Amino acid sequence: MFSGIVAATGRILSVSPLEDGVRLTVDVGALDLDDVQLGDSIANSGVCLTVVALDGNTVQFDVSRETLNCTVGLDAPAEVNLEKALRLADRLGGHLVTGHVDGIGEVVKFAPVGESHELVIRAPAALAGYIAKKGSVTIDGVSLTVNRVDGREFSINLIPHTVQVTTLKRLAAGSTVNLEIDLIARYVERMQAWRDTGEGAPA
Repeated sequence: MFSGIVAATGRILSVSPLEDGVRLTVDVGALDLDDVQLGDSIANSGVCLTVVALDGNTVQFDVSRETLNCTVGLDAPAEVNLEKALRLADRLGGHLVTGHVDGIGEVVKFAPVGESHELVIRAPAALAGYIAKKGSVTIDGVSLTVNRVDGREFSINLIPHTVQVTTLKRLAAGSTVNLEIDLIARYVERMQAWRDTGEGAPA
């Protein structure tokens, strides 16, 4: 589990083919690895990956073909947002994030507005109903608050700090991003759908 508060940005140095996926070698930049061990989870641009090797400031992760098929940004050298998995005593500065990407969004607009930036994303139709004004959404691993919703498009205000310390500063119209909807919205929808069938409702 993660919070969507990016701890550092790193860079994918190489992508090596495996039988059913790839192995990433990532320079983790300023991410503190003192408490990281083999088998630990680190989110890479919103995708929860397991550490399979450590060597100085580089970490290796295996990515399955299924994960590559439903995410973006993990199949070639690129900058990535990094966050270590939460511990129970950690502050939840963002919102509950699983690191399981729900779909891929497309950037419609990324432009400065005063000191901040407006980011407009078009969500897949299957996810649009989960995105609500003032609700939470994760974009490339960054926990953000939705300002406006218009059909499949939603708008977010990015403060200068977020732009400075994440990879979102590199977005432009036409870019694709990893989206994870709010965990609570997912369960509310499932419970409502189950109740509507008349089956399994609590007594």
